[in-house]
This record gives sequence, structure tokens and C-alpha cells, in this order.
Amino acid sequence: MNSRSPFYLRFPQTKNLTAMSSDLTKVILEEHEMPRQWYNIQADLPSPMPPPLGMNGLPVSPDDLARVFPMNLIEQEMSSERWIDIPPEVLGILKLWRPSPLYRARRLEKALGTPAKIYYKNEGVSPAGSHKPNTAVAQAWYNREFGIKYLTTETGAGQWGSALAMSCKLIGIECKVFMVRISFDQKPFRKTMMRTWGAECIPSPSTQTAAGRRILEEMPDTPGSLGIAISEAIEQAVEREDTRYALGSVLNHVMLHQTIIGLEAKKQFEKIGHYPDVVIGCAGGGSNFAGISFPFICDKIHGKPVQVIATEPEACPTLTRGPYIYDTGDVAKMTPLLPMHSLGHRFIPPALHAGGLRYHGMAPLVSHVKQLGLIDATALPQTECYEAALLFAHTEGFIPAPETSHAIAQTIREANKAKEEGKEKVILMNWSGHGLMDLQGYDAFLSGKVTDYALPDELLEQSLAAVRDHPRPPEA
Repeated sequence: MNSRSPFYLRFPQTKNLTAMSSDLTKVILEEHEMPRQWYNIQADLPSPMPPPLGMNGLPVSPDDLARVFPMNLIEQEMSSERWIDIPPEVLGILKLWRPSPLYRARRLEKALGTPAKIYYKNEGVSPAGSHKPNTAVAQAWYNREFGIKYLTTETGAGQWGSALAMSCKLIGIECKVFMVRISFDQKPFRKTMMRTWGAECIPSPSTQTAAGRRILEEMPDTPGSLGIAISEAIEQAVEREDTRYALGSVLNHVMLHQTIIGLEAKKQFEKIGHYPDVVIGCAGGGSNFAGISFPFICDKIHGKPVQVIATEPEACPTLTRGPYIYDTGDVAKMTPLLPMHSLGHRFIPPALHAGGLRYHGMAPLVSHVKQLGLIDATALPQTECYEAALLFAHTEGFIPAPETSHAIAQTIREANKAKEEGKEKVILMNWSGHGLMDLQGYDAFLSGKVTDYALPDELLEQSLAAVRDHPRPPEA
């Protein structure tokens, strides 16, 4: 690679393992090969993303966000610089589990009888068991550097809450987590993980906030939602000068921190002389999908052919059925209006076991690349995803998180398509986390208690009624 090569193909040269690739099960990077910078896709978008708006309809300024986030993260949120340095202390903590391995799913390939080569980036090797610490460590560090002592947050399945609890303990600040009620009840060991790392975990909606009390008065039996939990976490964050809020998905700086996944994957493929034809990630708020896909979407923007697929639940079809609108990120409208695919901020999702995919909106950056035609999106039934998870566990050994099962199911669809077409495609999926804290969902499926649920049109229309008067982003 010479100095005149396009920037998006420039990486330190690594030992080529092409000759050995037919025998490899996993591709490993050394610590010195870890990316030292995050990639910001905003520098390469064919058209800029519409700005977030205040309730007055005007673009928000950094000062508008200062009560909620530290200014150093607000700067990242609004940055259009292509590369942003990873602080050495953050990098040092990430080295506890990074670089994560890239696996070849040979046994799954054999079971499917496909000519496709299936690779998965195993993000389940982190102490918290998912991709979430990639941004949790960074956010905790930037908050501490800004002088913040406490962080509040929300969590759906518990993966983000666990990741932030761990990261705050390693960095040296306090953490409080509002956990969506249905997941709080379904996944008791997740809250135990958070408590083990020193965090306080509260079921949401709760009686501790005005937002929570209002929801409980309206719907005392509600399973909760991420939108409600976000409202509660922000409400408490803005009450104290030494407290800020941390979000595990959706925002630009979260997508930025997660790109270490795709940047590592590109180096690993370079080692074995391959490049993916298809890149797949499950999508709830967008963080793991962005992490695996944005470095490859950069290549696509600059002419390299690659298909990128985001897959979500049929019961919460944000990208596939949600309109592209300005909407708030929470029920109480404490966030700015964000340009995103949304089911409406008052959407209460059904009690899916894939709790991390129950958010009403999609990350603005993910929504924007969808509007630009750079990615495709699918919505899958819950039973197909659990069947895919079982096949993966039976062939590859690892038990995936229910969220991750959506990426596996889509990967199996693509592998079967390659078989039908007789094409030797290379498929990459992000294996976003393990399911060892989600065994209650598996037990329900194996006991025949899990059924498919496609969001009815009438419920979608009811939810969208809350955003009918919201402004529309300009067409991409």
C-alpha cells in the first residue's frame, strides 16, 4: 500500500496469512495492532446529516446539551473530523479484552451446506459480555476528565447498564441505572452484575422521578420502555452539577466509539486476504451495527462493492416501518428532536426477550445512511431468531444474546441465498454479545412459550399520532 492509496484503505501492514486461511478458525490481532483512532463517518457522508433541533425548531447548540453531557463528548457529537484519537487510558482498559477475535464459522457453514464463508466478530469476550464497554469506558473517562462524579443511564436488556457499571468502577465514578421493568423482571442476574460492579439498579418506570410517577399513574402495569427509562435518567442527571447522563446507543459519539469493531475487522480480513461481500448487524438503537458497518460503509461510499444489512425484530420495526421524522429520544421530551426513523416516542414495545432491540428510534447516523441507500434493513420474527441461535449454539458452541440472534438469522438467510445462487460469498456479522445472562428467554422458547408478533398497523398509527406535528428532515 503506497502513500497515494485512498485514506480508507491505509492500515499498518500486517503479516499475510492468506496461505493459511483455509485452516484458520480465528484471526487474532496483537495489542500493538489495535486501532489508535476512532472513525467518524460524518467526514465522508455524500450529504450531511440534518442537525438535531430544539423544541423551538432551531438547531441545538453545544450549550443546549451542556446540562446533560460533558462538553468534551458534546464536541465529539458535533465533530466532522474523520479520525479522533483514542485516549491512552481508554486504550489501556480496552486492552483487557481487545482486540476481539474474528471467527470463521466453519461448523455452521457445514450444517447449512453453503458455499459462503461466514465470519463473526466476537464482542462477547468483554468482561460485561457484549460490545457495549467499547463506548462505556470512553464515556466514563470523558466524564471523569470533565469533573463529573456521577453518571445516570438507562438499560434495556441490561447489557449497557452492566457495561457502564463496570466502566464507572474502573474509571472511578459512581453509576445509577434505570432498567426497563420487563428486563428487570426477566433478567435478575443482570441487575446483580451491575450491583457487583457497584452500581445502583432501579426498575423503570419508578417512583423516584416525576416522569416515572406520571407513567405509572397512566399505565400501572406497563412493561416499561427505553424511552421512559431515558426520561428518568436525564431527569435525575440535570438535578445536580456533578452528574451527567450517559447513553448506550443512538448518539453520534456512541457510534464513533464502536467503530473500533469494524476497524479491527478490516485489519483481520487484510491478514487473510479476504474482504466481506455482506456485512450484517442487529439493530436496536444502532451502536453495534454502526460499529461493525461504518468502516465498511466508508469503503462503499468510495466505490468498493459491499452490501450492508441492519436487522431488527418484527415487533419493533424501526428502520423497516418507522417513518423518517424528527422525534425525541425519550417519552418526556427531555432530549432534542433527532432526525431518525421512529415508531414514535410514546411507543411501548411488546415484552420481547431481545430487550436491547426495543427502542422506538434508530440512531440518526444509521437512519441517514439508510436514507442515502447505503444500507438495507430487514425485520425478522422472534422464533426464527431463536431457531438460528440454537443452530449457532449447536454448531459453534457459543450461546448468543437474543439480540445477536437476529444477526445470526439474517446471516443464515444470506448463506442460504448464496447456496441457491451457487456463489461463494464472504459474510461478516457482528456477534454482539453472549446469552449467558439471557437463559430465561431460551427456557421460554424451548418450553414453547415464545410466539411471533408483528406490530399491528393500528398500534403503529396510534404511536405515531404523538409525532404528527413534528418537523420532517429534508430528503437525503
